[in-house]
Amino acid sequence: GRTYAVINTHQQPTGHMARQPDWHYPADEVQALIDSSVEGRADYIDATRLATALMGDSIATNLFMLGFAYQKGSLPISETALMKAVELNGVAVASNQKAFFWGRRAAADWQAVERIANPPQPILLKVPETLCSIVQQRVHYLTEYQDSDYARQFESIVDQVRNAEAALGQGDRLARTVAKSLFKLMAYKDEYEVARLYTTTSFAEKLKQQFEGKLKLRFNLAPPLFAKKDANGYPLKKEYGSWVWPLLRLLARGKSLRGTKLDPFGWTEERRLERQLIADYRALITSLLEMLDAQRLPQAIAVASLAEKIRGFGHVKMLAMKQYQADLESALQRLQSDHSKSNHGRTNPGDDELLFGGSSVSTERYGQYA
Repeated sequence: GRTYAVINTHQQPTGHMARQPDWHYPADEVQALIDSSVEGRADYIDATRLATALMGDSIATNLFMLGFAYQKGSLPISETALMKAVELNGVAVASNQKAFFWGRRAAADWQAVERIANPPQPILLKVPETLCSIVQQRVHYLTEYQDSDYARQFESIVDQVRNAEAALGQGDRLARTVAKSLFKLMAYKDEYEVARLYTTTSFAEKLKQQFEGKLKLRFNLAPPLFAKKDANGYPLKKEYGSWVWPLLRLLARGKSLRGTKLDPFGWTEERRLERQLIADYRALITSLLEMLDAQRLPQAIAVASLAEKIRGFGHVKMLAMKQYQADLESALQRLQSDHSKSNHGRTNPGDDELLFGGSSVSTERYGQYA
């Protein structure tokens, strides 16, 4: 009967979302529940976005919301007492007080604060994404990731799909799907890639843009050859100081070892399965093209898109691989069933393989993901 709520609408990813990557935050349902609980006495503000734009750090959100609630007359405490508490706390006093006053101003004139935080910007015309732009961007990335030969392997597969789909006159949805899914599999984030991304100039530039002064970096890593395991057998992360930075630069330059016999990380189960996934996906696409027609095109697109659900790292990714195995086998069986019916009595596939035209895609090896 008297509660008033100030709700930050920023949707913060949770651990649950890591385990369920397709889960979407039920914002409308949550707001309806809150409105019912406080009988509509609530303000919903994207405080994280605005506080970060004004103060340069999302940590200012709490004091920003406190100032908002104070200005609304909903705190039975004086401004003097609040500011004294911030002062006595002795942590980022000036910044916290400033965030509090920005919250007050936002409650008084939200639009004015929005204009200050987000001044008008030149209108950027976004060119519609085409298959050519999708391929070009990913070829460039894969060249940086490994080399030009690796990138050409990706481009060759996509070209095969593009040509087969063009012969049907049905657009390029399958080629787009294959380009995105195959790229995702080929650009897996191994130790070399993580090191490369950390040591590129763009990462250092982003740090300078977001933070001032001399930075002290700490890295939370779980090196596969050295990390301890928890009770479930999952690797535990350990904090490392900035001294690992030169080692990351050295590791980034070792990407030419990726997948070779000299690759010290390539013998782990996860890395072997990642490379196997790439080979299997190429074989899968080749088989799909051999039986592709206008009728089966939607099913082929659905099958080719399943790989996009493989996300995460370590044991999270391993579980995603297991789910991919189950989904792929079900999809291939449905597709094969339809194909067999259309061919009037063709031999049904055995337990070990699913036939497409004159070739096959083995599903037996996917059992290792379990």
